[in-house]
Amino acid sequence: MLSQSVNRVSLAAASAILEQQRGMATLKDISIRLKSVKNIQKITKSMKMVAAAKYAKAERDLKGARAYGVGAQTFYDNIGSSDTSATEGATAAASPKEGGKKHLLVLMTSDRGLCGAVHSSIAKEAKNILKNKPDDIEYKIVCIGDKSKAALQRFYPKDLLFTANDIGRQPPTFEDASIAANEILNSGYEYDEGYIIYNKFKTVVSYQTTKLPLMSLEHIKSNDKLLLYDSVDDGLLQSYTEYSLAQLIYYAMKESATSEQSSRMTAMDGASKNAGEMIDKLTLQFNRTRQAVITRELIEIISGAACV
Repeated sequence: MLSQSVNRVSLAAASAILEQQRGMATLKDISIRLKSVKNIQKITKSMKMVAAAKYAKAERDLKGARAYGVGAQTFYDNIGSSDTSATEGATAAASPKEGGKKHLLVLMTSDRGLCGAVHSSIAKEAKNILKNKPDDIEYKIVCIGDKSKAALQRFYPKDLLFTANDIGRQPPTFEDASIAANEILNSGYEYDEGYIIYNKFKTVVSYQTTKLPLMSLEHIKSNDKLLLYDSVDDGLLQSYTEYSLAQLIYYAMKESATSEQSSRMTAMDGASKNAGEMIDKLTLQFNRTRQAVITRELIEIISGAACV
């Protein structure tokens, strides 16, 4: 009789130890996850602060850079017409009497992520253009930043002209835009017209995917509205066309950089808030699990004492 009681107590103790180990393992898992989420929250808060500082600088630089884009865009508006069918507020050049067969797309992104849908919206607009293009129109793509290349390389590998890397680490300069423009002019691809697709900064929490028109020298010469300007010879027109390309790229770089920093700041703020909510839930779950383990241990101790 005594041996049976000892065996029962031993089985009860072993069962209690097993349940306790299971409870402690659960507490350990919750504790590890809670610590991980807290570390992530620290990172997102730091990234938000860095993005806020970069955004303030980018917004100041954008005010001066807009003069470059407005000046070049006015010329294309004067010899062309507005087309807002694809994107609200976007401007497209007027087509000549016989439409050009070679088009160029310049996509303004960067190499860095964690900034919402800034890069995916540009890639989506480019895919929409390439998907709905006529069969007799050829498109080539210039990717400013690895994010646009990653989004289009799988679907349109043969249409990529070249890619510019190391974009987004430092604020864009006119020298960067000049290098990109020079690569386009020296690429050997004689395009007739094209677009620069970029994100136009509106407010801290909003931006707009917009298109800027591009025209080749021959395309501009064939436009009848060029007669509105006096004393425009071929040399002057060629120099201005090359310079305006760098102007538009620089302007689009600045707009996209400001939109990216503001979107990253907003995204990191949302991520920090979500991490805070998850920390609260995990803390509550941890406390409830710990309380259940303690209660079960007390019950097991009392039951063991009663059996003895």
